[in-house]
Amino acid sequence: MSDEVADGFVRVRLDLSYDGADFSGWAKQASGRRTVQGEIEAALRTVTRSSVTYDLTVAGRTDAGVHARGQVAHVDLPESVWAEHREKLLKRLAGRLSKDVRVWSVAEAPSGFNARFSAIWRRYAYRVTDHPGGVDPLVRGHVLWHDWPLDVEAMNVAAEGLLGEHDFAAYCKRREGATTIRTLQELSLVRGDDGIITATVRADAFCHNMVRSLIGALLFVGDGHRPTDWPGKVLAAGVRDSAVHVVRPHGLTLEEVGYPADELLAARNLEARNKRTLPGAGCC
Repeated sequence: MSDEVADGFVRVRLDLSYDGADFSGWAKQASGRRTVQGEIEAALRTVTRSSVTYDLTVAGRTDAGVHARGQVAHVDLPESVWAEHREKLLKRLAGRLSKDVRVWSVAEAPSGFNARFSAIWRRYAYRVTDHPGGVDPLVRGHVLWHDWPLDVEAMNVAAEGLLGEHDFAAYCKRREGATTIRTLQELSLVRGDDGIITATVRADAFCHNMVRSLIGALLFVGDGHRPTDWPGKVLAAGVRDSAVHVVRPHGLTLEEVGYPADELLAARNLEARNKRTLPGAGCC
């Protein structure tokens, strides 16, 4: 599948962040609800004085209420528009966008770059506190309160059984025609000096609700409701378990997206489009 930029256009990479509290997710919706994509595309149209909307492609579509610190997107702009506005585009976007979404850099992307398909990993953080008094009001929009004491060591033991390439169907909301096979590269939890527990979750890609479902399972282990081998057994069963709760979105932040060296971008772009199967799985 080709991803060549059309003649007369330039592919531009945008690095951005947003507070997801007042957004209905990343992707624009027919309902007209406020979304990050819709907000940025409208701002681009205004500041470039364009009569058309230039569609954004994003590294990872976040759900309603989920935040991003290191989101990446790309947009294909006419060469004339890019040449006219490139020097002042960043500042003009800052003046046009709402304060809960910021674009930090705009630059011509290297050949073969696709914000979604060229990525080799996405790293999320989920933050939770088990302090009996609740969440610090100054961070309440980014930290979940769990009202049972959590054993971080037990949660890390449970997390080890989920690492690697698996079919994460038990932790994903299924989408027609989409694979749930993913490679979970890192899943670890650390309690900070402030008592907030930060879970780092990194994978080549994520299926819908995967991170929040994994955290939901680990919380059940951490508070003693399930043994450390339970999340792995759920994974192996391959079906949704009613005991696995999808935790609330506000504790989740997309922290960073990783890409290969420029000369490997095009190859990764093609590889990521292939539908995966597990070793030994049948073709049909």
